[in-house]
Amino acid sequence: MDGTLDHTMIRVADLEESLDWYQTHLDYEEKDRHEGDGFTIVYLGPEEMHEDGAMLEITHNEGETPDIGDAWGHIAVRVPEGELEAAYEQLMEEGVEDYRDPESCGGRYAFVKDPDGHEVEIVQRDHGAKWSLDHTMIRVEDADAALGFWTRKFGYDEVGRWESDTFANYFVEPTDAAPEEMSVELTYNYDGRSYEMGDGWGHLCVRLDDLQDDWDQLMTREAADYRDPESCDDMYAFTKDPDGHEIELLERDSEADSLFPF
Repeated sequence: MDGTLDHTMIRVADLEESLDWYQTHLDYEEKDRHEGDGFTIVYLGPEEMHEDGAMLEITHNEGETPDIGDAWGHIAVRVPEGELEAAYEQLMEEGVEDYRDPESCGGRYAFVKDPDGHEVEIVQRDHGAKWSLDHTMIRVEDADAALGFWTRKFGYDEVGRWESDTFANYFVEPTDAAPEEMSVELTYNYDGRSYEMGDGWGHLCVRLDDLQDDWDQLMTREAADYRDPESCDDMYAFTKDPDGHEIELLERDSEADSLFPF
């Protein structure tokens, strides 16, 4: 089992403000929405998305202001090679918050923040649509446990790492993933710190071929039984990694009229 990363979910305080921010500054379009009782979920992404590209899921709960903990790191979006400075300057001209400019990041990447304070990294890639999701970063307290979770339970491959004197970054993704697919960045700080989850960060979602069969396989591999398919009306399920990050499991019907299984 090495399902594709389907989307990453964040919670926002003001739905229309967040939609305007991502649609104006990252040229995202609304892919689908679900209006529930007291909440709204919207899928967003570039107009020209790769078939295995990941979407951004924005969830708004009426009357709630999400708390962004430090266990959640950031999403990263792509711009073409050589266009980092121009892309960042464009965002500054549009009034986006100046958080970490390219110069302060050695000219390799940059960071901005959305209206809720979610960090958005800008990286240069020679693949994928402009502003498409490149990776999602989460912080972990035990690098061995986190890597073991993704490689043993999901069958992902470690495809890259960067180690400094104080921390390390590990990248994992499905075997034979297309370059346009999103990966997961695991950040491990050597000082033994712990993290607060908060509720501004929601979950990662892995798209599977057979929800029940893959769930059973995860249970055999001793993944956390958080919300099994039956408790979710056999539409989706959730497990958790060793740090408590939620991971949704979803089987999509390519012929369905909606992206939502409701």
